[in-house]
Amino acid sequence: NSPARAFGAVGGEPLFIDRAEGAYLWDLDGNRYIDFIGSWGPMILGHAFPPVVEAIRTAAERSTSYGAPTVGESELAELIIQLVPSIQKVRLVNSGTEAAMSAIRLARGATGRDLIVKFAGNYHGHVDSLLVAAGSAAATLAVPNSPGVTAGTAKDTIVMAYNDADGLRRLFAERGEQIAAVMFEPVCGNMGVVTPTADFIDALHATKRHGSILVCDEVMTGFRLSPGGAQQRLGIEPDVTALGKIVGGGLPVGAYGGRADIMDHVLPAGPVFQAGTLSGNPLATAAGAATLAALRDNPPYERLEALSARLEAGLRGAAERSGLPFTLNRVGSMLTLFFSTEPVTAWAQASRCDTERFGRYFWAMIHRGVYLPCSQYEALFVSAAHTEQDIDETIAAAEEALSEIG
Repeated sequence: NSPARAFGAVGGEPLFIDRAEGAYLWDLDGNRYIDFIGSWGPMILGHAFPPVVEAIRTAAERSTSYGAPTVGESELAELIIQLVPSIQKVRLVNSGTEAAMSAIRLARGATGRDLIVKFAGNYHGHVDSLLVAAGSAAATLAVPNSPGVTAGTAKDTIVMAYNDADGLRRLFAERGEQIAAVMFEPVCGNMGVVTPTADFIDALHATKRHGSILVCDEVMTGFRLSPGGAQQRLGIEPDVTALGKIVGGGLPVGAYGGRADIMDHVLPAGPVFQAGTLSGNPLATAAGAATLAALRDNPPYERLEALSARLEAGLRGAAERSGLPFTLNRVGSMLTLFFSTEPVTAWAQASRCDTERFGRYFWAMIHRGVYLPCSQYEALFVSAAHTEQDIDETIAAAEEALSEIG
């Protein structure tokens, strides 16, 4: 159902999971793993977090879907608006892909322009116009990187290098009046963890002076790096934000929101179409509201920072002792150990990592009871359910694994 689960990047057969609780997974053979995937990000509070489970159970007893407005939709929307200062109005959808797709349509509808700018190595779901790649670090019209995506669909997307502030400024000096939106990840997680420079953030903000809409894709980082997401942590001020993962508490939910004058272009207030039978589903909104309320009322961020810093220090030390070339990038509870001979600041460097060595590292960790993302280009996630003992066991496993593959 998703290629990320198929272990194609690391070889071998994927593990089939039977159950999960807290920071742990158990496979069908009964083996337990310390989980650093967390369902690819949503499980910031750990698996089967009791308040979330109870919220889902209570909602399900009333029915799993109505196809009509509910109080739960409004409660989740109010929590999102409360936690993310840049969001004045919000719409609920069913996935991060839907959120990104809807945000792009909204930007085009609100500006009357066609062109979209994205960055190589930034993933915004499997939307045709965003599932594209460029052949160089320069600004270039995109070409599809999946069969089924037409050249016509991709022609209005421009792909640039992440952190290329000067290139972004040049593009807008030449074509700024034609560009509807710039979409970006405030902290990248789909080429491994990569952070924006201060100059790049300034260049992103400057695009708004041309009438373009700045769309911040916080599907991965939203509510993880701070209550208000990466934008709050890094001082980014987007016009529109796409959300997913944590906002649904482990159930399928996405959301997009932003300035009221922009959001008012969406039906029924305006002419831009977006709809969904299960958008605002009562189970999903219950799980999301329980998760966001827990993050608001008992913020885990200081603890997550401490655990993640402990893991970073341990992995860095183990990698240094192994003698292997590496780069380690971390922001909050997101971390990637790159098998790289150079710092990773954009896709150009990430694409040169030793993915074969990562595959051997991945399996060496699996054999030691640690479940990592099965790709060099994904972020590892620490959850509030992890303990210092879990972190120390992981570091010890990495020490052995890195020595083994060296």
